Amino acid sequence: AVAVHGDAEVTDPAAAAVWGLVRSAQAEHPGRLLLVDADDAPGALPAGVWSGAEPQLAVRGDALWVPRLARVEPGLRVPEGPSWHLDAAEYGTLDHLALLPDEAGTAPLAAGQVRIEVRAAGLNFRDVLVTLGMYPGRSVIGTEGAGVVTEVGPEVEGLAVGDRVMGLFSGSFGPLATADARTVIRFPKHWSFGTAAGVPVAYLTALYALQDLGDVRPGETVLVHAAAGGVGMAAVQLARHFGATVLGTAHPAKHHVLHRLGIPADHLASSRDLGYADTFPAADVVLNSLTGEHIDASLRLLGPGGRFLEMGKTDLREPGEVAARHPEVSYRAFDLGGEAPADRVRELLRQLVELFEQGRIAPLPVRPWDITRAPEAFRWMSQGRHTGKIVLTIPRPLDPDGTVLVTGGTGTLGATLTRHLITHHGARHLLLTSRQGPDAPGATVLHT
Repeated sequence: AVAVHGDAEVTDPAAAAVWGLVRSAQAEHPGRLLLVDADDAPGALPAGVWSGAEPQLAVRGDALWVPRLARVEPGLRVPEGPSWHLDAAEYGTLDHLALLPDEAGTAPLAAGQVRIEVRAAGLNFRDVLVTLGMYPGRSVIGTEGAGVVTEVGPEVEGLAVGDRVMGLFSGSFGPLATADARTVIRFPKHWSFGTAAGVPVAYLTALYALQDLGDVRPGETVLVHAAAGGVGMAAVQLARHFGATVLGTAHPAKHHVLHRLGIPADHLASSRDLGYADTFPAADVVLNSLTGEHIDASLRLLGPGGRFLEMGKTDLREPGEVAARHPEVSYRAFDLGGEAPADRVRELLRQLVELFEQGRIAPLPVRPWDITRAPEAFRWMSQGRHTGKIVLTIPRPLDPDGTVLVTGGTGTLGATLTRHLITHHGARHLLLTSRQGPDAPGATVLHT
């Protein structure tokens, strides 16, 4: 009924309405009612639920969550002008993240390119590593997103101004971005921009790994490490679609997410220790992002003909050394952005959209953050606290030719907001509604 980690967590609108109703009753009768929201049918609730110290709790796995107000630090300042982007003047710390002016977003389009007004962009661990100076070479942060096509360059087919698209494109952490038309695609009509922005990197990486590199077949067994992350959750769904048995590792507090994807308890293990090495059956394919002993343990789980697919960047092994120790196993480190050509990305995107529209797979749960809160989102990801995808939403300037509707517009707060819209945002067409309308005290002054 309520969200702990993100709005996508709310799956029962009727229960959410009941939650609101009972909260009202609690306000009238303090101490008489207890509200508990459980992620699954929990059987015996944790003992802390019944202490009476908290009138409202959410149960997520073995953890209890309670509502609290928290101090919010000032967000990043949005620069003037039509084009800017999120970047760091100096890499090595998340404290240097800032919204900086950027002229690249308005540069003339080359053949085969489209310009996109970005509405939301997916955050990936790669972006955190780049910002911290831990990624090989200097790279631009922001590689996927969703938005509206505003301009089409020469030799572009299949896309038009006004299309709602998602895909891979550099510099997605800003209001304008330029994309190769082959790496974006129209997304399903009922999706939000936030939902669409969380799809491209995770699902393209998982599909490219399992299908193009791993050649997963029905009846095989696939071990997915960090299965509650974006790529992990996408890989779980795709592997099951291909007819494979899925084994998964994740922090135990996130196992409930994987239960919902259909992985039974005996096929789940912690990603914090090597216990799965003694309990899991042999695997045919491993999709890995862990390091150290986890790599060695996972290689030992592979049977003859096994395929180890490495998408991490910090503990790469030499394929020849792996082959010497595991002669019947293949080891392949890969980077979707560095090796999949644009034409292949277009084919994979079309395949994914078809699967989504057929209901074979589902988009990932997303946790949205306004881009002005980017440092918080980056820290949240660096601490491994999320499941699914983190998405940064991009604020849109008011259209000076559009109309702004202010409900309750003739009251004190509405009148203050109206003046702010005029003086700070350049609004010129405002429609104020209220119960008294033009007869409200002060309405004449507002009109003039």
